[in-house]
Order: sequence, then C-alpha cells, then structure tokens
Amino acid sequence: MRRYHRGLAVAVVLASAWLAGVLGAGAASAHVSVSSPAAVPGGYASLTFKVPTESATASTTGLKVQLPADQPLASVSVLPVYGWTHTMTKAKLATPISSDDGNITEAVSVIEWKATSAATAIKPGEFNQFVISVGPLPQAPSMTFKALQTYSDGKVVSWIEQAAEGSTAEPEHPAPTLKLASVGVSASATSAPAGVAASGTSSGGSDTRANAALALGVVGILLGGIALAAVLLGRRPGRSR
Repeated sequence: MRRYHRGLAVAVVLASAWLAGVLGAGAASAHVSVSSPAAVPGGYASLTFKVPTESATASTTGLKVQLPADQPLASVSVLPVYGWTHTMTKAKLATPISSDDGNITEAVSVIEWKATSAATAIKPGEFNQFVISVGPLPQAPSMTFKALQTYSDGKVVSWIEQAAEGSTAEPEHPAPTLKLASVGVSASATSAPAGVAASGTSSGGSDTRANAALALGVVGILLGGIALAAVLLGRRPGRSR
C-alpha cells in the first residue's frame, strides 16, 4: 500500500511541475496591450497602453506607438508619466478632417515615451501604463496601434504583427488592438458611467490567458495538496506494506 501512495505522490508532483511550467510560460507571454473603458465609434476616450518588462535582466526605457494612419484622430493629448518624457509627431492628412474649428490638415501619427533615468525605467517583473486622450474615434470595429518597446540593453521588440485573415492563431508579437463598440452606436454613450459603455479589450486575448493561468495555478495547488496527503498517509504507523 505504501508503494501505491509513493507512486501516487510522485505522479502528482510531476503533474504539478508540468503545470508550473505551463503557468510560467503563460506569464512570460505578456506583451504591450491597449484598453479603454469607454471606447465607442465617434466618441472620445482615454486609451491606456500597458507595458510589462519581459526581460529578466534589462529594463524598459522607451515606448513608441504609431497611431493608425487610416484612422486619423483630430484630438490627441498625453497624460504625463513621472520620470518619463514624451514627444508627439504629426503628419499631413491626405483627406482633411472636418471639425467645429474648421478643417484639420494634420494629425498626430506617432507618440514616443522615454525614461529619464534608470531609476524610472520599467524594471524586470514590473509594468507601467501610458495614457492618451483621443477622439473622435473612427466608425470602425477596432483600431490597431503598432508599438516598439526599447530595453536598456539596446534590444527593441516590435509589437507590430497582425493575425492572418481568418486565422485564430495569435502572432508571436501582436500589435496592440483596441476593440470598439458595434459600428453605429451613438457617441453619446461615452457620457455613461465607466463600464456601462462597451469596453475596449487588449490585443491577443490577454484576459483569456490570464484566466487560464489562474485556473492552472489553482489546479496546481490542489494537486500539490493531494501529493502531500498521499505522502502523509503513506507514513501513518500501522499501514500494511
């Protein structure tokens, strides 16, 4: 009987180790993403770019975001981030944007953030958020923002890939994608409290992976408990051999 318990304990421990490996791989797949609690076509919203540092040895020192050229935004402003500077680059528009103040002939095309020192860079195991206020949002189901993440060791990670049409497979370095409410939703929906309007989601199913990782973690804990119980039962005096 004791051999049975020992075999069960070994099997469960090995399964727990495998789950830990899967969980670790999921955590390492974090990437630059964009989200907004009030992103609806035609409205104004604050977009948050979440930037985790994936490297185990280098810090994130820069982020460059390209706004979609085919979906120009008439209004763009940046929320300052302590210890970081930002610059905005404008580009001329092929087709001017009509506004209450007249035609707009150029719009922000690129926003770049840079850490002012090593102390304010995003260190391994940390993340930071960069927020911009934009509008009016396009009458479209989504917006894609290509991004470049720079590390202190000089490495640059290009978050610019998009899934092939009709494919459900996520690219290795997906571009941050913001999903908007269904086309045709009134821009007045932006006046509703946060969470009432349809919310934007980050690119690449980050929430799905996070939920899966949590579930795997819980299963791992349960299996670890079973393994411990098996070992203790095997040690009880008087158990037959």
